[in-house]
Amino acid sequence: MTKMQDIQKKSDSELTELVQSSRDELRQERFKDKMSRKASVIRNAKTEIARALTELTARRNKETK
Repeated sequence: MTKMQDIQKKSDSELTELVQSSRDELRQERFKDKMSRKASVIRNAKTEIARALTELTARRNKETK
C-alpha cells in the first residue's frame, strides 16, 4: 500500500498510471474464483485508487483558484 506522502511526491502522469494499474489489479482480483479472491488485495487497490484520485482532484482545484 502506498502512503499519502509518497503519492503527494508523484507527478500527475505517475498518479494516472497508479490509478490505471490499481484498477486493472482490482478488476483481475474481482473476476477470480470466489475461493481464490483475497479481500486485502481488493481493499488495498481501492484505497490506492481513492488516494491517487483525491490528490489529482486537489491539484486541479488548487490550479483553478
